[in-house]
Amino acid sequence: MLASRRKQKSAAAFKTISEVATELGVAQHVLRFWEAKFKQVKPMKSGGGRRYYRPEDLVLLRLLQGLLRDDGYTIKGAQKLLKENGIKALINKNKAPYQREEKLVATRVQSSLNTMDRKLMLAELKDMHRTLVEALGK
Repeated sequence: MLASRRKQKSAAAFKTISEVATELGVAQHVLRFWEAKFKQVKPMKSGGGRRYYRPEDLVLLRLLQGLLRDDGYTIKGAQKLLKENGIKALINKNKAPYQREEKLVATRVQSSLNTMDRKLMLAELKDMHRTLVEALGK
């Protein structure tokens, strides 16, 4: 019942590991493994360790998935490619599927936006709280 009443998240909303795993069609442990193997994958974490993925994290994960699954790269090969060429080069290489997000990733992934991230996360948490309060009828 809650799921049917729940609104679709905006493209700018933070996503949990389960939402990202479902969207990419991988298990949650695969995302945690990629996080351990690729220093570029840095989801935000709450005080309790819960992961929150930003839109640019999702784009990076899609790029990694494409390298590993579609292009046949090994973990070491993908690490080397990222180290040598950076995220921007990967985005340019895969421009067609990710054209809409290119600007977002190019400006946000490689820069530190801790203050902005906290504000966005707080807004997302407030939205989730409001949704829960409405669902519980309080």
